Amino acid sequence: MSIDREAEFTLDPASPGEWDELRQLGHRMVDDMIDHLAGLRDQPVWQPIPVDVRGSFSEPVPMEGMDAGAVYEQFRQQILPYTNGNRHPRFWGWVQGQGTPIGMLASMLAAGINANVAGFDQAPALVEEQCHAWLAELMGMPRGTSGLLVSSGTMGNVQGLAVARYAKGKEMLGIDIRAQGHQHAGPRMLFYGSTETHGWARRAADVLGLGTDAYRVVPVDEQYRMDIAELSRQISADRAEGHVPFCVIGTAGTVNTGATDDLAGLAELCRREKLWFHVDGAFGAFARLSPRLADQVQGMEQADSLACDLHKWMSVNYECAAVLVRDARVHTEAFTNSAAYLAAATRGVVAGGLPFADRGIDLSREFRALKLWMMIKTYGAAAFARIVEKNVEQAAYLASLVEADAELELLAPVPLNLVCFRYAPPGVAGQRLNEINREILLRLHESGLAVPSGTMLGDRYAIRVANCNQRSRREDFDTLAEAVVTLGREIKRDASES
Repeated sequence: MSIDREAEFTLDPASPGEWDELRQLGHRMVDDMIDHLAGLRDQPVWQPIPVDVRGSFSEPVPMEGMDAGAVYEQFRQQILPYTNGNRHPRFWGWVQGQGTPIGMLASMLAAGINANVAGFDQAPALVEEQCHAWLAELMGMPRGTSGLLVSSGTMGNVQGLAVARYAKGKEMLGIDIRAQGHQHAGPRMLFYGSTETHGWARRAADVLGLGTDAYRVVPVDEQYRMDIAELSRQISADRAEGHVPFCVIGTAGTVNTGATDDLAGLAELCRREKLWFHVDGAFGAFARLSPRLADQVQGMEQADSLACDLHKWMSVNYECAAVLVRDARVHTEAFTNSAAYLAAATRGVVAGGLPFADRGIDLSREFRALKLWMMIKTYGAAAFARIVEKNVEQAAYLASLVEADAELELLAPVPLNLVCFRYAPPGVAGQRLNEINREILLRLHESGLAVPSGTMLGDRYAIRVANCNQRSRREDFDTLAEAVVTLGREIKRDASES
């Protein structure tokens, strides 16, 4: 019987020789990437994309394929040099981790397995459950805490709030919010965060159908922490108007300054007021790994739900974040769905059902747990505590450089790993000072020397160093401080001469 090769077309190599060619290309890719990571310090942090490279991404869809080696060469020439640079030792812009070589290799292995981790009776599902248990233990939450690995802190926070909405809608209003939604006649459900809470909260109010007006913003104190007395007043005022407060968001490590709310105080208030307590621990939650820093996030372990980004201060390669929910039953009730073709069985591949699909939005899920599992097994949790401590010490060191220089000014306290400062020579103030510092930031980026970010603290523009960089050294912060002063003087001189 003849075989119709065209009818049995596949995307795999067609012969042993082609498999060998692919193997050689794969070895080259791994070698090149390890060489690249080993030599990061000698490369620019960031560089602009040349016009011709940018234009190359406007080609029409290729209907016929080309040699994989040639495609890889395009990656080396057109993609690898032109990223935002977050893997570099002097990247401190926004709170982005660098990843690790082990995480890179684990991502390759996970892609090779290509498991759908909605659940099923398979080892990848056991790996993820183990990771949830490890994270709950590290965060001080009880055994049996439910978990889910998700793509980002935003997704973790949104899903945590969705569980809160479901649980408190049932408890406080006696309704099934999943079935009835927000069209029922009745009082409005409200939740609370501070002026420093990340923008995910407003987005969540929108996508969950609560409406952005349901998100109440509470002022902060001089340490940029939520004002609990004002929070209590707002809750009472909203109840007096017939609304139903249901959740308070505490933040462990705000994005602007690294401040952490009084989490123990918020937990006590939530117990007293019978509110859901959610903690956004996107990066600051990992301060708990260090015995020296754990007191800064005390109270976090009392959260009803907690979201954190493993691809930030844990340096897990993108994407990897988590949501933990104290009540496993209510976590599942908030998301579970039923369909005949998804029914659980006691035997076979689907034994045990699809528990991860029942804890969140996604049905199809990648095996993102493998990189977290391999990194924790390879380095040990204590290694991540050392990175956290190192970064906090480096932030304090940079703050000391700023305070020791008459031309630099520290603009906020430095409780963790974020430093907000500016070039502020005598005789320059107001908007002119903001303009100079914006220009300093852009020149730092364009020079390829360093990538901090910028923010506004009141009416003052700050150069913001968000240091969760496992590759940074103390000398990098010397370089930054010196460069800010040098660039500031140049910009100031050029302006006076023009």
